Order: sequence, then structure tokens, then C-alpha cells
Amino acid sequence: MAVRAYSKRYAQAVFEIAREAGELERWQSDLEKMVQLVSDKDFAAFLESPKIHFREKAKWLSEPMKEVNPLALNLVLLLVSRGRLDAIGGIADEYQRLLNRYRGIELAEVTTAVPLAKEDEQKLARHLGRIVGRKVEIKSEVDSGIIGGFIARIGDRLLDGSTRSQLTALKKALAGAEK
Repeated sequence: MAVRAYSKRYAQAVFEIAREAGELERWQSDLEKMVQLVSDKDFAAFLESPKIHFREKAKWLSEPMKEVNPLALNLVLLLVSRGRLDAIGGIADEYQRLLNRYRGIELAEVTTAVPLAKEDEQKLARHLGRIVGRKVEIKSEVDSGIIGGFIARIGDRLLDGSTRSQLTALKKALAGAEK
């Protein structure tokens, strides 16, 4: 929970800097590069090691990050110095959410029992867009345990149209009727 709050604060600050500078896409790209860089477990362990001096870490970071915005490099160095490198993925995710909201796009995390065809995914995106009043992009996941239908999470909304939840509701209704 603390990493999430930390990530949100940093993402908000980065988003404001990017918006004011007119560099929203560049920051998005730079954050993706940072996430990719620290996804190498050996390199991340090197950066997190307390035995290695900060100057050495900064030297090793500056070469692969030479193409990014200097402020983005400073962000990574700040996270390294504070031992919070684990927050970079959350910062990138939260930045993407803020960027989508700025552009009028909502992300829907949709779970289905079987993979959706592209056409079905587009229909569902339009349907969910009408519900929330914004353009919706879908991030899909498959869970055969829901049996059928879908579960969609859009922001703080949960739309559960799964067969599993309908069967659970029916079971509760039948159990209540027997009393």
C-alpha cells in the first residue's frame, strides 16, 4: 500500500511536469524505458545494493538512459538513492492512467472465461464506453473460473456479468426461499 501511495505522488508530479512542458508522450516513453531497464533482475539488484556507491550506480545508469529526458534520469537516480526503485513500475502505470484520463480514455480491466476476438473486444469497449461516458480501452484477462460472461473493472466501478456471480446469487436466493 505504501509503494502505491508513493508511486501515485511521484506519477502526479511527473505528469504535471510533462503536461506543462508539453512532453506527455516523451515522458510516457521514458517511463517505459525505465521500467524495461530495471526489469533486468541483475541490474536492479546492482542498483539496490547498499555495497555499491551511488556514483557508480549513476554512472551505470547514465549510459542506457542517455536518450531520455534529463529529468527522467533524475527521477530514477532519486528512486535509487532512496531505495525505492521498486516504485518505478507503479509510477509508470499511474502515469499511464493519468495520461489516459487527460485524453478522455478509461482503462477497463476485463476478465472473461475465454479469450475475446478482436471484434468482440471492440464491441465490449463501445458498450462500456456508453456506460461510463468516455472512450474505453480494454486490458483483457482470461479466467475460466467465471464460467461465462465477463467482469469489468473501470476505475472504482465493478461490473460483474459473470455466470459464476449469477449462479451464486441464484443459490443465495434459493437458500433464502427454503427458510
